[in-house]
Amino acid sequence: MFYTIALIAYLTDRLFGEFSFIRHPVVLMGDFITAFEKRFYRDSILRGFWLVFWLLATVLAIVYPISLIGNPWVLGIIASMGIAGKMLYISVNNVLNDPQSIRYLVSRDTENLSESEINKAAVETYAENLSDGVIAPLFYLLVFGLVGLFLYKAVNTLDSMVGYRNEKYEKFGKVSARLDDILNYIPSRITAIIILALFGKLSALKQTWRYGALHESPNAGYPIAAMALSREVSLGGPTSYFGKIKEKPYFGEGRREITVQDVRRALTLQWKLDTLVIIVLAAGVLA
Repeated sequence: MFYTIALIAYLTDRLFGEFSFIRHPVVLMGDFITAFEKRFYRDSILRGFWLVFWLLATVLAIVYPISLIGNPWVLGIIASMGIAGKMLYISVNNVLNDPQSIRYLVSRDTENLSESEINKAAVETYAENLSDGVIAPLFYLLVFGLVGLFLYKAVNTLDSMVGYRNEKYEKFGKVSARLDDILNYIPSRITAIIILALFGKLSALKQTWRYGALHESPNAGYPIAAMALSREVSLGGPTSYFGKIKEKPYFGEGRREITVQDVRRALTLQWKLDTLVIIVLAAGVLA
């Protein structure tokens, strides 16, 4: 039944996106994290572990009884709230009309970005979040059902809020960051292969693995490198975070000046991805 639920979830997300009339589960998870941090924060790995434990326990206690519902349509609509494909596409596409909206999509400093740097950030976030927002949720939904999907989203939300390597979160967010690294290991590499395949660049697989391994994150570099090599540009490079320049490596072997057309070409992946996912999930249902 997982394939049926996943197919309904993916189609629901592509047709309707986020449901504005309810509070999104990820927002509720964020509220939990914020409340825990305000009350229990300490510069401690153990305290960060308890944050992870209690959020996952809460999500499990809520989602497991729901997962026992036998109606795949109900479960599929609920599962669609764990997939962010439409929102990701719209958000990145909006950067073409409003370059300053990039500040809502990335954690880097955006005040003084050039046009090329804004376009580069848009392409990078699209590639990286295809893994976090689409492929990884589908992967865990297919393998572990609704529970797996929302436990993954909980860990991903933890990482996005406290998984930073800075003075405040180095210890408190360590468990969140490491768990997110583990859960994204397989999906990030699947995403890279999908990007290469859909752009007809599977011949660049070896280069993707070489460039992907250069990233500070054990996972983020692979879809970014795949996108760079597929579009024949170079992504990455020195980037400002919290007022300090981080010397990130370059991913890819093409030009470093990223244009609006590069963003548009990257976004053409969406209809190809939709076709692939729907065919694969429909085949799973029929099988």
